[in-house]
Amino acid sequence: MKKKNGLKQVILWLLVFIFIAGIYNSLSVMNTEKDIPYSYFKAKLKNKEVKKVSIAPDMIRGEMIENNKTVRFKTIPLSDPDLIKDMEQASVDNFSGVPDRSWVTTLLFNIGWILIFILAWWFIFYRQANMAGKQAMSFAKSKARQIDNKKKKITFKDVAGCEEAKEELIDIVDYLKNPDKYKTLGGTLPKGVLLYGAPGTGKTLLAKAVAGEAGVEFFSSSGSEFVEMFVGVGAARVRDLFERAKKSAPAIIFVDELDAVGRHRFSGIGGGHDEREQTLNQLLIELDGFETKEGIILIAATNRPDVLDPALLRPGRFDRRVNVPVPDIKGRLEILKVHSSKIKMDESVDLNIIAQRTPGFVGADLANVVNEAAIIAAKNNKEKTEFIDFEEAIEKTIAGPQRKSRVISEKEKRIVAYHEAGHALVAKLLKDVDPVHKISIIPRGPALGYTLQLPLEDKYLTSKSEIISKLSIFLAGRASEEVVFGEITTGAGDDLSKATNYAQKMVMEFGMSEKIGPVSLKKDDNEVFLGRDIVKQHTYSDETAKSIDDEIKRIINDCYYKAKNILIENKQILDKVVAVLMDKETISGEELDLIINNANS
Repeated sequence: MKKKNGLKQVILWLLVFIFIAGIYNSLSVMNTEKDIPYSYFKAKLKNKEVKKVSIAPDMIRGEMIENNKTVRFKTIPLSDPDLIKDMEQASVDNFSGVPDRSWVTTLLFNIGWILIFILAWWFIFYRQANMAGKQAMSFAKSKARQIDNKKKKITFKDVAGCEEAKEELIDIVDYLKNPDKYKTLGGTLPKGVLLYGAPGTGKTLLAKAVAGEAGVEFFSSSGSEFVEMFVGVGAARVRDLFERAKKSAPAIIFVDELDAVGRHRFSGIGGGHDEREQTLNQLLIELDGFETKEGIILIAATNRPDVLDPALLRPGRFDRRVNVPVPDIKGRLEILKVHSSKIKMDESVDLNIIAQRTPGFVGADLANVVNEAAIIAAKNNKEKTEFIDFEEAIEKTIAGPQRKSRVISEKEKRIVAYHEAGHALVAKLLKDVDPVHKISIIPRGPALGYTLQLPLEDKYLTSKSEIISKLSIFLAGRASEEVVFGEITTGAGDDLSKATNYAQKMVMEFGMSEKIGPVSLKKDDNEVFLGRDIVKQHTYSDETAKSIDDEIKRIINDCYYKAKNILIENKQILDKVVAVLMDKETISGEELDLIINNANS
């Protein structure tokens, strides 16, 4: 088809070129011919200054000498029976006649040029307009990409860190491979599978792995591709997508970011987005319309399951919902093994330590850490990626890149050193806290310095005493500035924000305030739907709100004074830590332990 279109284009432009060349040639000839009277022609002929003559019934053309130059001429002939004799006597080199063209011949000649012009116009304008019409009709076609699993087959071996999610999806793979085994018992295939979890946990990769394991066609699309400014286009694209899938059944349809099209209907004053709601309605109809025997499964992914329309989540539509969680230390280790196998890595690199130092990292974060480590190693002209490169990559992911070019005055550098040393010292002297891994006053990202604490193991529960200690560590930087310099700076802004957030959760969510009691006054994190929630009132009184504010302030003040007292009692140790930090700019957790032990001995 593409070759035929290419040949048509070549023929089109060839005809256009011939047409333009013919017109140009005719005009150029007409412009160069000099119109002379017949008497002047006879005079030139008599003087033997005519070289070439072409005689037609209605025109004589030729070449003559004028001012020692050859000039083309034309003249209207008269009745002159002696013209041939005169040309022979004048020794004209070349004279000939042109056959008489009847009015039919002339008409056909002119019509030929007209037809060529019309043909060129049709190809250039009409055909292009027709193609534009076809493109407009194809606007309603689905933009889903059909991925060929034979070229790059992804299986469950390529997915790590979410074993429970894989076990949930193995049933789908087995059904697609062996449908008769389930049909014999009367079981039916789930129509839809919803994968939900934090961004970067591997939801899309899991969907591709299901298609790769089952060996079926895989149609990948995004929720935003269905929603357009023209009403009805999204619904048409949904219909087209399911029609394509039915022709290739068994098949898997994957819709990423389902919340772009599957949000609650009627979410605003005066109605919702008509186009989005029509698209959602069509999706619901398609989920109800196709039979499980067709072998089509809709897999969708979202990180906001709370905003999806309840009609999508009922049984018979998305029958199975699979949580893809943030990986634990074992999952992080498996993910690191998958990604590190693609780079040259030194044998001394211990992936277990890297997994321990990356709590809360999802699969995308770990892939980025491995890639950044390889880039850092290549930048330093290393043959293999070393452990120090992974450490730098982790810190870059957590705190941002180093900003060694930022010039800080000695006074501000000293303030930053005491601020970070205050965090680290309080963290070392309190119980139930994560160990200090590193202290640095080298700017990274927006921060002028940072204290890095890394847990030894994954935690799923946090006690009240641990939160109190965490709050004291957050506030220790500001307390250190006040103890040493007698004034405070703006450097504690982020610390105060985090501390306030934790204190609010203690009082309003976790029931850790004796004054408020074991009640939950948590604010609704869902987005406000104007037509429904704009007039929603607090579930507690103004008096309770004041008590909440008082409790939050009391908790923060108690933690602040706790940190301040620790720093006052250990002022000498604080000064020694700052002295080393000013000299080296970076202190490891082991070096901090050595400084504290030497000061106490």
